[in-house]
Amino acid sequence: MNVAIVGASGAVGQEFLRILAEREFPIDELHLFGSERSAGSEYEFRGKKYTVKLLQHNDDFKGIDVAFVSAGGSTSKEFEKTITKHGTIMIDNSSAFRMDADVPLVVPEVNPEDAHNAPRRVIANPNCSTIQMVVALAALEKVAHIKRVHVATYQAVSGAGAMGIAELNNQYGEIAEGKEITVNKFAYQIAGNLIPHIDVFADDDYTKEELKMYHETQKIMHSDIAVSATCVRVPVARAHSEAIWVEFERPVSPEEAVEAFAKAEGIVIDDVPAEKKYPMPLFVAESTPVYVGRIRKDIANPNGLTFWCVADQIRKGAALNAVQIAEKLFGTR
Repeated sequence: MNVAIVGASGAVGQEFLRILAEREFPIDELHLFGSERSAGSEYEFRGKKYTVKLLQHNDDFKGIDVAFVSAGGSTSKEFEKTITKHGTIMIDNSSAFRMDADVPLVVPEVNPEDAHNAPRRVIANPNCSTIQMVVALAALEKVAHIKRVHVATYQAVSGAGAMGIAELNNQYGEIAEGKEITVNKFAYQIAGNLIPHIDVFADDDYTKEELKMYHETQKIMHSDIAVSATCVRVPVARAHSEAIWVEFERPVSPEEAVEAFAKAEGIVIDDVPAEKKYPMPLFVAESTPVYVGRIRKDIANPNGLTFWCVADQIRKGAALNAVQIAEKLFGTR
């Protein structure tokens, strides 16, 4: 297969390279594309060096089977036709096409069949916070229909890119040295703080990040499930955490939930409260699965269940999910 990575110099682009190598994705030719700033950069893949080419409106994508795109929504929209006009499948990591009716929004553990219905040859990768949640919810949906979900997210600074990590580290350094705190990337100081604000606010005072979790979950799960989210940025480098409350049409016991999670693809149960075992971003970072723990009855809702969910948002929440889509689509794994 001939493969392209658009946005190869970014955090997700670099993760694409690592995951494609780890999973031994079959590649005959690899092409890396980027902006004027990153064009000319060199990266090694499977012992060979590749140079990043400038992304342009030309025929560079002719003969390429799949393009993994993580260069921002405006770039995705501008270059969609250029990338797909010769038959390339574009797996896009931005929010540009997620809610388009003729673009499937896919999490391979949940709705892999949707990837085969892509009339524009574009498949969208969901939002990182949505991905890990729906992997867990899809397992529970097999036990009983889910009516509604309340979720509070605790999202790592790397969800805002390399600049997010740099700002967190810089601020801790400034605190240690007694300097004035520099704030650029986030609305407020993030070191030693929590910011209940990710993306812009809509008219109803939910943020776009929170509304994504509502709309994307319904599209992925083909369900009327209602999701109310509060998304919070936390001073953690990598891996998002979520506290999730689920209301079913009937009571579901923790034992039923554990059995469902154990049978599900891509989920690891880490739940032994007596031994202080539960998922934490410190230990989940740079790993592949979605981890669940703190599984218990919701004492405020007879049909409710609550649990804790952690996953690496750069891997499963972005690059890995896209590669898994390609694996399902082309039958390579």
